[in-house]
Amino acid sequence: MHLLIPFASAVSEASTHVVRDLNLPHLTKLLARMTPAQRFGTDEYSLSTPHERALADALGWHGDDGALPWAARSAAADGIATHDHAWGLLTPVHWHVGRDHISLLDPAALKLADSESRQLLDAIRHLFDSEGWIVEYGATTRWYAAHETLAGLASASLDRVIGRNVDLWLPNHPQARGIRRLQNEVQMLLYNHSINDEREARGELAVNSFWLSGCGRPQAATPHEALEIDDSLRAPLLADDWAAWADAWRALDAGALAALLAQTQCNDTVTLTLSGERHAQRYASNGRSVWQRVSGTWRATPPHVALEAL
Repeated sequence: MHLLIPFASAVSEASTHVVRDLNLPHLTKLLARMTPAQRFGTDEYSLSTPHERALADALGWHGDDGALPWAARSAAADGIATHDHAWGLLTPVHWHVGRDHISLLDPAALKLADSESRQLLDAIRHLFDSEGWIVEYGATTRWYAAHETLAGLASASLDRVIGRNVDLWLPNHPQARGIRRLQNEVQMLLYNHSINDEREARGELAVNSFWLSGCGRPQAATPHEALEIDDSLRAPLLADDWAAWADAWRALDAGALAALLAQTQCNDTVTLTLSGERHAQRYASNGRSVWQRVSGTWRATPPHVALEAL
């Protein structure tokens, strides 16, 4: 069993204060029983998040920073025949124009209806069709596009960009110039679309752009363990809701982490990966001597130290 926990910490003073006040008894015991293994990531400015790097490794994938084929994997899960095309995830989003910069809001805040999302995609489809792209609908906030220019195209993970200045994450290399042009054309077309007029009249956010991510050709997944991803910390962290994030941590400790601890007590081999903004740290339950397991409770790294290092 391998449990992967993204958004386990953040590079912020608020996160540090919350982490130091958290009481996580099951995580404490797990860290005492487990040995640090692989470490992934570099810093908070990488295009791929550390949990994406850790997940790619668990799946047996390879790829450069920002060039892991999450779109192809997600499209296949949505029932789309991906073949060997190079796919990208086109996430419909709202760009908020502030005084100093443009920021990207969490797509979940759009609360798009299925009919709205389909009509908006149909409205922009011809821009892609005319240049030989394949465009497919997956879900309200998951549109897909396939084109040869997406093979190996590095792009920032959506999780990197939410709530931040989009200019810091927009690709500027030659391979991405066509994408930037299409993005500008989509923005102009959506600006006066009737769906957005109706949404704004109801006090809802307009869909005024898209974010491209997860580009590449499909790769076969060859996981060595049963993998479970618990992303319950994601939404509160991206919303800077630290009270809710602390509550989510406590629920996670009482639920998934307690279950993982029970497996170690049955001598099952388990793996835990904790991921923050800079690094993901993998822990393994095997490979410890009897003395290490017995003495681990007083020698283990406290949870707040382990989480702050992410």
